[in-house]
Amino acid sequence: MSAHHSRAMGARAVVFSSAALFSTLPAVALAAPAAQDSGDTAWLLTATALVLFMTLPGLAAFYSGLVRSKNVLSVLMQCVAITCVVSLLWVLGAYGLVFGNGGGLQGWIGSLDQAFFAGIGRDALHGTVPETVFAMFQLTFAIITPALIIGGFAERLRFSAVLGFTILWVLLVYVPVAHWIWGGGWLAQLGVLDYAGGIVVHVNAGVAAVVAALVIGPRRGFPNTAMPPHSLPLTVLGAGMLWVGWFGFNAGSALAANGDAGMAMLVTHTGAAAGALVWMTLEWVRYGKPSVLGIVTGVVAGLGTITPASGFVGPMGAIVIGGVAGFVCFFATQLLKRVLHIDDSLDVSPVHGVGGVVGSLLTGVFVDASLGGAGLAEGMTMGGQVLTQAIGVLATAAWCGLMTFLILKLLAATTGLRVDAEAETEGLDLAEHGERGYN
Repeated sequence: MSAHHSRAMGARAVVFSSAALFSTLPAVALAAPAAQDSGDTAWLLTATALVLFMTLPGLAAFYSGLVRSKNVLSVLMQCVAITCVVSLLWVLGAYGLVFGNGGGLQGWIGSLDQAFFAGIGRDALHGTVPETVFAMFQLTFAIITPALIIGGFAERLRFSAVLGFTILWVLLVYVPVAHWIWGGGWLAQLGVLDYAGGIVVHVNAGVAAVVAALVIGPRRGFPNTAMPPHSLPLTVLGAGMLWVGWFGFNAGSALAANGDAGMAMLVTHTGAAAGALVWMTLEWVRYGKPSVLGIVTGVVAGLGTITPASGFVGPMGAIVIGGVAGFVCFFATQLLKRVLHIDDSLDVSPVHGVGGVVGSLLTGVFVDASLGGAGLAEGMTMGGQVLTQAIGVLATAAWCGLMTFLILKLLAATTGLRVDAEAETEGLDLAEHGERGYN
């Protein structure tokens, strides 16, 4: 997400991913324009709306079409509730913990100095845009990340547990990891590249989803009972919304209406197209028919995988990254469901998690100027950048996996995690919310 400061890479200055260091680096290193730019502000306002559109209604529609009809409202309810809960957490202090100056703890966490957005008035700037707009843009990323995890435990988790999990996970997992990479933390200082969330969003959500699936256990009847999506048209509609919204996700991370945003938009679209066509082809060859579910899943795989690289690579790099995403994520999905029998209900970990890992590692390759990328940082080799990317992925996966496990165990011992067998059979719409989405 974000191009929040500039850094020399190779012979040119490019937007560096380790977000929003304007608030954390020494003033002499910032060279931030003193005046607000109306074009940048207008674009970031638009991008913010696009990223929120990804969750509501994009992800909500995508996920609710994939579950059985008796659980549609539960997924929609979870997406809306997560949006509301995370929004208040952000204002109460999470924003400052990600982007604030943590002093002696700066490598690990920010501060609560900006709790309730203290000191962030109408005239406060972050670079060339109002800080309120920057903060709102970042909030939309904090919203969609726990919303993605819904797919790992869909159709079986108590609504109260969803709320408790969201609060604890955002504070204990999302906030520190986002600070490490985008807030000037230790991974940013190491040189990890994550333009728009391959690690912070997709690796984080993918690891959390598979841990949740393992701790909570599979849905009743899995894997022997068929559980087809109840509405593929709704899923395709949601996928289309995600695709359009992703332009705000990636191109908005330039924080400016400029050539970096334009290239990020181009490679985002190209990566999505390549991922979709590769997934469709693999399915066509293997099963004899290309499915609608397959092609839109390939779109999402391509989008997630190009995300960390979107500000650093060119169109040819995007085609390769998207194509690899379609191939690797397709087989990861087969492995998880058909071989390992892990019920990550809506394939969060093999699509977003694996895609985030692949995209983050390939960023280290295709950032190289000789391959059409923006160029490596001075003194950095391709191998060194790939190793740095791997450290970022492994550190995030380890922290997320451990903390997600502990959060789930805490909730299991207190409020409880899973609905009972009768409620699961009846469906969460009626059992948890007293309503029916479909008769």
